[in-house]
Amino acid sequence: MRQFLLTVAAVMSTVLCFSQVKQPAKWNFTTKKINATTYEIHLTANLEGGWHIYSQTTPDGGPVATKIKFTANPLITVEGTATEVGKLEKKHEAIFGVDVKQFSNKVDFVQVVKLKGKVKTNITGSIDYMTCNDRECLPPTNQKFSIAIQ
Repeated sequence: MRQFLLTVAAVMSTVLCFSQVKQPAKWNFTTKKINATTYEIHLTANLEGGWHIYSQTTPDGGPVATKIKFTANPLITVEGTATEVGKLEKKHEAIFGVDVKQFSNKVDFVQVVKLKGKVKTNITGSIDYMTCNDRECLPPTNQKFSIAIQ
């Protein structure tokens, strides 16, 4: 009986070690003050080697394009759409049948926001994105964020 329990424990440990969820994108969220009421919000993805994330402008029919959503806040006005700072790679993906736009290593999504007066608040929201490498694509992921603006 003892041998059986040790065997079960060893098998369970092995299964747990190999079933860890892959998270090739690590996110950092920061702000940069431009003037008294204007800020840049930086949503930065650092990717593990060989992995990439898709542009907000990747066409339909391909992998999931990155989509940034900001929660409504009466103290903040979101100006336009986020710009993408990083090395944009364009290539045809036969598996999807479209030309994709992607980033490897690192991409910084920069969103300009304006405060409605001198106030302290948080900007919250989420990022929907998909990561792939040469062998696999992970299911789309939703990353929530909350950033203090002071």
